Amino acid sequence: MANPSLFLSHGAPTLPLTDAAAAAFLGKLGGRLERPSAVLVISAHWETAQPTVNAVSRNETIHDFYGFPRPLYELRYPAPGAPDRATQIAELLQAAGFDCKTDERRGLDHGAWVPLLLMYPGADIPVLELSVQPQLGPAHHLRLGSALAPLRQDGVLIIGSGSLTHDLSEFRGQGVNAPAPAWVDGFADWFSARLREGRIDELLDYRRQAPYARKNHPTEEHLLPLFVALGAGGEEARCEPLHVSVMHAILRMDVYAFGPESPCLARSATERAPAAAATARAF
Repeated sequence: MANPSLFLSHGAPTLPLTDAAAAAFLGKLGGRLERPSAVLVISAHWETAQPTVNAVSRNETIHDFYGFPRPLYELRYPAPGAPDRATQIAELLQAAGFDCKTDERRGLDHGAWVPLLLMYPGADIPVLELSVQPQLGPAHHLRLGSALAPLRQDGVLIIGSGSLTHDLSEFRGQGVNAPAPAWVDGFADWFSARLREGRIDELLDYRRQAPYARKNHPTEEHLLPLFVALGAGGEEARCEPLHVSVMHAILRMDVYAFGPESPCLARSATERAPAAAATARAF
């Protein structure tokens, strides 16, 4: 059975060093999935004018941040790349009408390696990264995901890595367990309800219809990977909420799966989601 596509809220770069519900959840998630032949991460931290996939034999760890504790800069995730697979992905997207290219130098930014360090700490699965195009909006990224969907049948785990809420202007001074304000939960709960109900047109128009949309996403790059994951789940995909929590008040750490229901993931969602939601609101 093919794995579902996933949307992960990757949080702050320090997530692997933090005692947090989201880190604990991601630490168990890899073991609940079928072991993939490769992982393709659509990262909010790689923005390009056109879709681009990295094609390297070994991924460098990019520390694309500053001002954090030194131990964070000592973390490495030297996962192998997959140049042949990168060529396949580029050709798949080109056949679907996208002007896709490959990059033979870029490694993994923290949108990719932070969650993967928790999910697959052995760094022994080939990893590729695909860029986002913020200027092209949600509909473009939904179509991009739809074009990638066949990869799931070939054992590729498709992960959209971003953040369900992401107004970093409110970040400083917020403790890791600070409670979420109403404008964070209001937006996240609106979005989650429409994902579960399959109301795609409303989701694509979220900037006009969702409460506090522009407050939570002054720019769109951290939400666009969700639309790729949604499209990659397939036309008849179900949305399975797997995890809900909040960090630093303004980062909802929600995780979603898109695709035919997976027994292990359905059990995970049933067991964890109510407790996680209660935890989020208790912070």
